Parts: sequence; C-alpha cells; structure tokens
Amino acid sequence: MASVTLENVWKIYNHGQKNAVEAVRDVNLTVQDGEFIAFLGPSGCGKTSILRMIAGLEHISRGAIRIGDIVVNNLSPDQRNIAMAFETYALYPHMNVRENMSFCLRARNWETEKIDTRVNEVAQALHIEHLLEKRPSELPGGQQQLVSVARAMIRQPNVFLLDEPFSHSDASQRVIIRTEIKRLVNKTHTTTILVTHDQHEAVAMADRIMVMNFAEVQQVGTAADLFHKPANMFVAGFVGEPAINFIKCKYAKTSEQVSLVCSEMLGCFPISQEAAQAIEAAGVDEVMVGIRPQEFKVTTSDKGYIQGSVSFFEFLGEEGHLIVDSNEGQVTAVTDPYLDVKEGDSVGLIVERSEIFVFDPKTEKAICHGV
Repeated sequence: MASVTLENVWKIYNHGQKNAVEAVRDVNLTVQDGEFIAFLGPSGCGKTSILRMIAGLEHISRGAIRIGDIVVNNLSPDQRNIAMAFETYALYPHMNVRENMSFCLRARNWETEKIDTRVNEVAQALHIEHLLEKRPSELPGGQQQLVSVARAMIRQPNVFLLDEPFSHSDASQRVIIRTEIKRLVNKTHTTTILVTHDQHEAVAMADRIMVMNFAEVQQVGTAADLFHKPANMFVAGFVGEPAINFIKCKYAKTSEQVSLVCSEMLGCFPISQEAAQAIEAAGVDEVMVGIRPQEFKVTTSDKGYIQGSVSFFEFLGEEGHLIVDSNEGQVTAVTDPYLDVKEGDSVGLIVERSEIFVFDPKTEKAICHGV
C-alpha cells in the first residue's frame, strides 16, 4: 500500500494554444496510506482529470504526483501498481467471471493454485463467489460492476481508483455495491480514491472528501467538516440535501444589540461579539447567512428568528419538508413527517446559533460558523 501526494498539479488541455483549457488548477493534496478519499464535484470540475493523471492515463502539465516516495510523472500506468474500475464495466464477454478476474494474474504467470486462492478470496470478500462460472451477459449491471471491481482489486494494487463506478446501477444496487466495496477496502487497507458527483456516495464511503468546482479545490475534509464548517457558499450549497437556505442580511449594530437583519424576509439573528468582530474584520455591511433545512425548528411566529406563513408541506415518510414564505423570500425546513400545519398558517423558525453560517457575498468565502 502507499500514500498519494499531489504537489501543485495542473492539467491544461491544448497547452500554449488559443483554445487552451485549464482543467485542473494548482491542486495540493495528500492521501494517507490506507485512506479512502472521494473527489466530489459537478461534471467538468476536473476530478476525473486528476484521477487519470494519478493513473498515468493523462500527462501532468505542471507539478508532481508521488505514490509513496516515488515521483510517478514519467512512469507508465503499468509501472505505478494501481488498479482502476471505470464507469463502464469493460469485462471480456467471452470469459466467465472467474476468467475475467484471473486474467491479469494469468498474464503475470502466477501459479494456478495461487490464482484460484486469490480469486476465491476476492470473490468471497465481495460476496460474488456464486457468480464465478457465469458470463457477464448473464449478470445484471450491479453484479457486472462488482466483477469489474473484483478484477481490479485482485492484483493487490498500491492504490485503487474508482471512476463513477455506480452510474449504471439503480438505487438498490448502489447501496449493495458501495457496501461491498467499502467492506473490501476496509479489509485490505488499500489506499482508495473515488470520483463521484453524488454526495451520498462520497459521504457513505469516504474517510475524507475533496470538493472541486471550476478546476479548483474548494475544500478537503470529513463529511462533518463539509456540513458544519463549509469553506464557502459553493461547498455549503453543493453538500447537503435539501439544499441549504441562503438568506441576505444586513449587519446592524446598536448600543444594545448586534444582529443580522434579513433583507428580503421578516426576521433577524442576534449575534455574539466574536461574530460581530469577524464580520467587521471582513469589511462588509451585507452578508449571506446559510442555514441547513435540518437545523430549523418550527415554533410560533412571535418567537422565531424568521416569521412567515406555510406555503406547502410535503410528507416524505421519514421526514417532512416545510416551505415557508416570508415577505419576498422563501425557506425550507426539514420537520417531523406528521407536522400539523396547513397552507397559510403563521409559523416561526428558530435554529441553534452554532448552526448559522455567515458568508461574504462578494468572495463567497465563510466569515464564521456560528453566531
């Protein structure tokens, strides 16, 4: 096993030409030996380009990539001892599962007994031993994906790379596949990098998550970091479902109280001296407040930080989604699924002040987490 280190890595397509495109800008990251990390972001943000540079499938325009202590910029993919499972299964249709899994070991002239032992070990770890004699055409997409993962992991690589491995599987299959992959990675302690645009996959599987947008790293941290200490408005908005509420506010200071007064809604948020100092240090009079829907609690309108009326309520089985109109704005709150409200009811919304995020609307960077 090995760590993976990216030092000032750039990827520029058509470098030196008028139509040059910066796909990856100055990325610095260390993936620890045995760590599972996810690259999360929208399509076109650069995450797959990084994965392909680590694999040796793309040339590095600038910077260095290390696997362990070795700079691999000029090493071919087969010299890096990495394994990669792609979005497409790419299984050999004329071979059964056992033959697909053992192909690379046979190409390396492993002894038959060792090959059989290794195939059985990986198949048992992924719970696909009952599929070994079947051909890919006999398997549904989810099982084909597991076979693709098994074929990659059988080599005992230093680094395991997963490129959108669940995109062709339905929701129930995705849960099974990611559970089996996570179990296998935990058992083998293989350094693993997952590329995905699905936050649920990243949160469920990874020890840490690197969020990207427009070719740049926005934040690296645990799922808790991204939910409770987002570095900027993009991270706050991209991670979390339903999406975070952004509320325009004005900074107001009197001799008695310092608060953030909603610009388009009815309400305000009292803030501490520490939060006030952070806002003043940022040099802004207007801020953007972010509050996750899960953090709101419904109360009577005269007690809420935000006052409004019920627009509509969605019963979703395990939870409810309450949409509240407030003056010119609208917010979403996650509630008890059996909340007793009806359209037009006056309500108030309160929230723990530690879960109120304040952002600079110009730079979109976080000013403080908690007020």
